[in-house]
Amino acid sequence: MRIIKTFTFYLIIIHCIIFSQNNKLFWDGRDWNKIKGKASHDNKIEFLIKKAYLEGALDGRLYGYLKTWEDDNAIADRVFSETVDYLSIRELIKNIDYFYDDPLNNYIPLPSAIVIANMYAGRENIYNIESYIKLTREWINGLILDLDTLDYTKILEQKLIKQHKKSFNRFE
Repeated sequence: MRIIKTFTFYLIIIHCIIFSQNNKLFWDGRDWNKIKGKASHDNKIEFLIKKAYLEGALDGRLYGYLKTWEDDNAIADRVFSETVDYLSIRELIKNIDYFYDDPLNNYIPLPSAIVIANMYAGRENIYNIESYIKLTREWINGLILDLDTLDYTKILEQKLIKQHKKSFNRFE
C-alpha cells in the first residue's frame, strides 16, 4: 500500500512538472506560429483563426479607445495614437506571418506586431520601426523577468486592501 501511495505521489508531481505553464502576459509569435499546426495545416482554417483573433484584438482596442475617450478625450487620443488600419485583415495576417518568421521577434506581443505591421505599411522611417521593435523587446523581457521574480503574496495583500477600502467607502 505504501508503494502505491509513493508511486501515486511521484506520478502527480511528474504530471504537474510536465504540464506546468509559464507565466504568460500576451499572445506572441510563438502562439501565432502554432496556429498552423492547430488548424491541421489547413490554410482556410488557419486564416479564419487568425482573422478572428485580429478582429477581436482590433475591436477590443476600439472599445478601449471609446471608454477612455468618455473620460478624457485628450488622453485617449494620445494613448491610442498609433494607426492600425492601413492594412486589410488578409494583408495584416501576411505581414504578421512575415514578422514572426524571424525567431528574434517571437517574444514580441501580437498587439505590438499589429502596430509594427502597420508602421511598415504606413512607410514609417525604418529607424523608427527598428527602434520601436528594440524598445518592445526590452519592455516585454523586463515584464517577464519581473513576473518571474514577483512575490504574489504582495499582490494579493494589495488587492485585499483595495477591496476592503472599496467596501468601506461604499458604506460611508
